[in-house]
Parts: sequence; C-alpha cells; structure tokens
Amino acid sequence: MSDDNSAAGETGVDGEKPLCDSKPRALKPGPEVNTTPSSRFLEIELELNTHLRRLTFSEPVRYIYNPLEYAWDTHRCYVEKYCQGGQRILFLGMNPGPFGMAQTGVPFGEVKSVVDWLKITGEVGHPPDEHPKRRISGLACTQSEVSGARFWGFFRKLCGEPALFFQHCFVHNLCPLIFMSASGKNLTPPELLTVEREALLALCDIALCQAVEALGVSMVIGVGRVAEQRARRALSAAGVNVRVEGIMHPSPRNPQANKGWEEVAKAKLAELGVMSLLNV
Repeated sequence: MSDDNSAAGETGVDGEKPLCDSKPRALKPGPEVNTTPSSRFLEIELELNTHLRRLTFSEPVRYIYNPLEYAWDTHRCYVEKYCQGGQRILFLGMNPGPFGMAQTGVPFGEVKSVVDWLKITGEVGHPPDEHPKRRISGLACTQSEVSGARFWGFFRKLCGEPALFFQHCFVHNLCPLIFMSASGKNLTPPELLTVEREALLALCDIALCQAVEALGVSMVIGVGRVAEQRARRALSAAGVNVRVEGIMHPSPRNPQANKGWEEVAKAKLAELGVMSLLNV
C-alpha cells in the first residue's frame, strides 16, 4: 500500500546545516556530537538508502523511484523544519504515491499542501530510469494526490498552522520506494514477489525501529491497515516499547474513505487521545 493507495542521497549529517538548503554528502563514520532529532532521523534514512540500492526486483516491477535520492533537497527541508524533539505521535504511511511523495519528497506530499501549508522549498531531480508516463515534475506537478490532500487538509483544518500539528506529531513512510510496472501502473509492496518484498520490508523495519527510538515517540499510528500491522510486528519483534494504533487510509480506492474520511479519522483520533493535542 502506498501512501496514496489504500487497498537516497549518500550523505551523512555532520552537524547543523542551513534549513532547507543542503545537498547530500558522503556518509562519514565516527561518533556524532550534539545530534539533533532531525539529523539522526536523516542519518537513519541515508543508511537505509545504502542497503536498498543493493536489492533487485523481478517482474512485474520495471521501474523503481526513490524520492529520498532525487528529491532529497525537499525531503531534507521537511525533516529539518518539522522533525523536533518531544513529539509524541508518529503517523506512518506505507510508501510513496506517484503524485505525492514521489513528486515532493514529503510523506502524503500532495503538492499544494506541501507548498502552500508546509512551505517546503527545494529542487527535485529525476530518478535514473523514468517511465515516460510517470515523469517527475516536483513542486511544479499539477496532478493532485487525493490521499495527501485529504490527510494534510484534515490537519490544516484542525490546527490552522503547521507548528501546532508538528509540536506533537511527525509523519513518515515505512518504505521510501515506489514501484511501477512496464505500463506505469503503481505497484504496492503486497504486489511484489514474496521473497523480494520481505527482503525490502526487513530493511525498512530496522530503519523504522531506529527512527522510533531516535524520536522518542510514544505512539505510532499506521495510516492504513498494512502500515499499522507492519509497524506493530516490527516494533514488537525488536522490543521497542511503543503503542501502535491505526486510522483508516484516506485513499480514493477505499469506498469507506470516500464516504467521509475526516469524520472517521476524527473519531478514531479522539478515541486515541490525539484530538485534544491538535485542537486550537
């Protein structure tokens, strides 16, 4: 399941960099001094990228995009701007959607929300092998991602300004890769060959556990059942003491979400005690 479908650059982070204005650099060994939550989070993602590059995938996969490489500039802007200490909630999607994070480098990254509300800036490049029907146009993309528009639109209505949301919450995807068939059809991780899927997700599970421990969150909320179940399994197996819950995925492929996702999400978040953190 991708972040809009229900059903990396090689750099270390060596201290503070100008916000939203850094390029990937070579990963350097050695202990970190005064590591911030955002710098540690980025290191974890970059380490994951080095492992993901070694994987191979069979048919039906023909194209693989990793926005943590070609959209590193905007992704790093998002993390440096909004990944803070003391956040209690981590919303977790599964993997990028073709008109969301694939374009912007931001989870559930519908372009208007990313540019107008989150105020993310930066350059977006291109994957090495690009499908002619699935071009990356970055922050200039005119195609809206319904899941992302629903997700960020919901929190914009609740919080007004991003600062209130990110005071308590952060948003991440379990897997940074997007897969496509020869026709350009989006392939979700459950559609991959079992052995290849498990090799992929085993690496993503490790990175998730590292990220949860680095951020110190107390609750992971999977957006969609697959993300929720994978997070629960990974964190439990690693002995990471964190509560794992879930909310309905806002995908237009989900008939229930089309009947009023915001109300369903609001009720679930109220039940989990999250709404009280987000109301102005």
